[in-house]
Amino acid sequence: MQAPGSKAISEVLAFVLLSCLAAVAGKDFVMPTAQAARNYPAHDDHPTEKVTMAVDPYDMADKAQIFNTNFSGYGYLPIFFVVTNDGDQPVALSGMKAQLITVNRTKLLPANTDDLVRRLSHPSRNDRPGVQLPIPLPQSKKVKGAVSGKTMDEINMAQFGARSVEPHSTASGFLFFDVAGISTPLAGANFYVTGVRDTGGNELMYFEIPMEKYLSAPEAKKP
Repeated sequence: MQAPGSKAISEVLAFVLLSCLAAVAGKDFVMPTAQAARNYPAHDDHPTEKVTMAVDPYDMADKAQIFNTNFSGYGYLPIFFVVTNDGDQPVALSGMKAQLITVNRTKLLPANTDDLVRRLSHPSRNDRPGVQLPIPLPQSKKVKGAVSGKTMDEINMAQFGARSVEPHSTASGFLFFDVAGISTPLAGANFYVTGVRDTGGNELMYFEIPMEKYLSAPEAKKP
């Protein structure tokens, strides 16, 4: 026989559990707080130009929990991209080109919003483009195809969209790389950035970040 009040307690516990599950399922995306780029294991510091760039791949399930969308399940690798400008003048990113070059010399460019939406709407597609936008910029909140408004919001909020970095500040966001069919996209890979310019229009030296810096970093020291 059930003890008095036990049914009510069970109902309360069930309600709390369901509420917690609903809250987790419906959580909003929150951008990670960026540290200065040189604090990440995988970074390239240009002391003369006073600009540092870093990458932090979200290749592990525990890190990827910040997203509602399982980008890895759709063949995409989210990489947190951080740019710190320690100089006294802004640096322009409007012409920036980022590339992830695998150990087999496959050149991967960041996906733009349309690329992500096509894949999320049609998971079986593998239409990795040869040419994409230099920087994937947030688009409108219009729902496209089978992608929900919440997913569109997450994509727009997550993508790196800075066109410049002000003096003594840091810009950050995610770049999504199509790694479908590539078993170990980070091992032996390098991340390159070109097209960054100073206020005079002069292009800065290219940035090169070996992904082994991330893979070989002690777990406790990863941001």
